[in-house]
Amino acid sequence: MSLSFLIGGNGSARVTMPAAMANRHGMIAGATGTGKTVTLQVLAEGFSGIGVPCFMADVKGDLSGMAAAGTTHKKIDARVQSIGIEDFSLHANPVLFWDMFGKLGQPVRTTISDMGPLLLSNLLELNETQTGLLYSAFSIADDNGLLLLDLKDLRSMLTWMGKHRKELSLEYGNVSTASIGAIQRRLLILDEQGAEYLFGEPALKLDDLMITDFSGRGVVSIMDVTELVRRSPRVYASFLIWLLSELFEQLPEVGDPEKPKIVLFFDEAHLLFNRAPRALVDKIEQVVRLIRSKGVGVYFISQSPLDIPSNILGQLGTKVQHALRAFTPRDKKAVRTVADTFRQNPSVDTKKAITELGTGEALVSVLNAKGAPTPVERVLIRPPSSRIGPLDLTERAGILDKSPLKGRYDQEIDRESAYELLKKRALEDARVEAAEKARIEQEKAQKKASKPRSSTRQSPWEAAIKSAARSMGSSLGRQIIRGILGSLLGGKR
Repeated sequence: MSLSFLIGGNGSARVTMPAAMANRHGMIAGATGTGKTVTLQVLAEGFSGIGVPCFMADVKGDLSGMAAAGTTHKKIDARVQSIGIEDFSLHANPVLFWDMFGKLGQPVRTTISDMGPLLLSNLLELNETQTGLLYSAFSIADDNGLLLLDLKDLRSMLTWMGKHRKELSLEYGNVSTASIGAIQRRLLILDEQGAEYLFGEPALKLDDLMITDFSGRGVVSIMDVTELVRRSPRVYASFLIWLLSELFEQLPEVGDPEKPKIVLFFDEAHLLFNRAPRALVDKIEQVVRLIRSKGVGVYFISQSPLDIPSNILGQLGTKVQHALRAFTPRDKKAVRTVADTFRQNPSVDTKKAITELGTGEALVSVLNAKGAPTPVERVLIRPPSSRIGPLDLTERAGILDKSPLKGRYDQEIDRESAYELLKKRALEDARVEAAEKARIEQEKAQKKASKPRSSTRQSPWEAAIKSAARSMGSSLGRQIIRGILGSLLGGKR
C-alpha cells in the first residue's frame, strides 16, 4: 500500500500527498495572512507521520507549537467535519530546535571551506575581480594545507596574501591589495551582522537532521531565524543554499524511493534569489533538478510563485496556492500567470478563485502515481494536530533539555587552522629576520676588527708642528710664529 497523507478537502473531493512523489518538490504561495504557515505545519506533520524527517526555517517564530498538542476549538471541529476527517486527533510532534545564535535552540555552524567561494562571494556581494581573488585565496589555502574554518582564518589568509602578493601573482594571477582591502571591509560588515556565529566548529552534521523517534515518526527540525532574517537576510539565504548543496554532495543516489529521506521547507524563498548572480542561480537550479534522485524534497514558501525563477518553478510538482490580491496591473498579470500553471479542472474557475479564496483555503495540485499533475482542486486545508502558535520560553526550554543532541554543539571548538598556522609562520619569519640581521651586524664588526691599524708614533717634525699649533692661542705663541715666518721670509722683527 502506498504511503500518503491528507492535505485538505472540500466535502466532495480530498487531496492527498503521495509520498513517492514528494521528492518532486513543491511550493506554498499566497498573500500575507492567507494561511501559508498553517499549510506548512500541516505538510510537515504529514511527512513526520509517515516517517520522513523535515527541516524548516521559522521566519515568524510561530512554528515551535508543533512540539505541543493542539487544543480543541469550534472552528477546528467545524473544519474537520466539513472536510470529512474521521480519524482526526490532537497530538505533539517530535521536534528539534536549532538557532544560529544558540539562544532558542542548538547552535548551527558550518565552516568557511564548506561554504565555498561561490556562496561566500554572493554573501559578501563581491564583484567579478574580488570573486576571482576569493577563489585564489581558497586555492592557495588548499595548496598550503591551511584550513579555513572561521572568519579570522579568512582574514589572516587575505592579509598573508597581501604581504606575499608579488610571488603569489606569478602562479595565482594578480593579487590586488585594493581587492583584498575591499573583501576585508565586507568581512567586517558580515561579522557585525552575526555571521561570526555561523562559521566555526563543531559544524552541523547532516545526519542529525535525518532522524526518527522511537515510534518511527520523522523528527521535525525547526530553525529559528527570526533574528537572523532581521539582521542579515543574505546570511539566511546563503545558509539555506549551503544546506541544499551539502545534502546534494553527501547523500548517495537512491533513484525513486518509496518516500523521501528528508524534506526541506524554505520560507521567504525570494531571499534566495534576490540580487544573486546568474552563476549561483544556475547552481541552485541544477541542484534542485538533481537532488530528487538523492531522496530530498524541497518546498519553497513565498507570497507569489513569480518570486521563484521560472526554470526552478517548472520543477515543482506540488502546488498549494492561497489567495492573491489583484490591486494593480502587475498583480492581475501575476494572477493570470499563476492560474495558467495549474492543470485545469472544468469545475474550478482557477483565475477567479485565486482572488476569492478565504483564509485556510487553497488551490491544490499534486502529482499522481505516474508523475503527472492532478487537476486543480479548491479545498480547505486540514487543521494541524499540533498547536497553532509558538511555545513559551519555559516550554521550549523543556524540549531543549530533553533533546537527544543536548550538549553536542554547545561548546565551540577552535582547532589549529589558517589563523594559528599563519601566526606561527609570521613569528618564525620574524625570528629568522632578526637572526639574519644579527649575523650581518656581527660580520661587519668582525671586518672592522680585522682591518690593519695605522702607527700612532710621531716624527720630531710632526711633534714640533703640533706643539706650535697648540701655542698659537697665546700672545707669546703668536710672536714666536711671526718671528719664525719673518726669518723665513727675510723680514725683520
